Amino acid sequence: MSAFTVAFSEIAPRDRYKLLCASVTPRPIALVTTLSAEGVVNAAPFSFFNVFSEDPALIVLGLQHKPGNNPKDTTRNIAAAGEFVVNLVDEALAEAMNICAIDFPPEISEIEAAGLSLLPGVSIGVPYIAQAPFALECRKTVSMAFTPTRELLIGEVVRIHAREGLVDPATLRVSIDDYKPVGRMFADGYSRQNDRFDLKRGTYTEWLATRGG
Repeated sequence: MSAFTVAFSEIAPRDRYKLLCASVTPRPIALVTTLSAEGVVNAAPFSFFNVFSEDPALIVLGLQHKPGNNPKDTTRNIAAAGEFVVNLVDEALAEAMNICAIDFPPEISEIEAAGLSLLPGVSIGVPYIAQAPFALECRKTVSMAFTPTRELLIGEVVRIHAREGLVDPATLRVSIDDYKPVGRMFADGYSRQNDRFDLKRGTYTEWLATRGG
């Protein structure tokens, strides 16, 4: 079978999406909580998401608008308030996260529909999900619009919350065996992180030694 290659300029955006999501995987999931001007807490999952920097502590989110260039609840709420929480998703939270992906109208909170509960933010005014293994309180740093429907948001993490037992207070090490994060694959697929392995990062000197140099 011959290798496959295609220029993205030659295929439709939905086909680019299909290839990108199926090749760049698994991806972490951000279950983002925001607060509307009316006081409704919105929760929406994003897998176009990752950590970007530790100094300053930054995360990135890929936001999109609905057809007709209407901002989604998360995009609109962050633009107005400049604050949001990234709730990370583990196996126990996966089903509720999937419910939050339903296109509820703005006046309905996904939190209630998914049977979740909230805890008040400490450094910001947006609450976070009590069941989340980790929650990152964030403030909007900058937003860049690339098209009328696609936006890249950079947020600064100002506080982290962790479920009891996940972080050693003395070493700040995370217990991955207790965390059990979920990754987004493509289409309806998700992945558990049960089968892991370690690779020790060596030095150039060590690499030379293995080659007899």
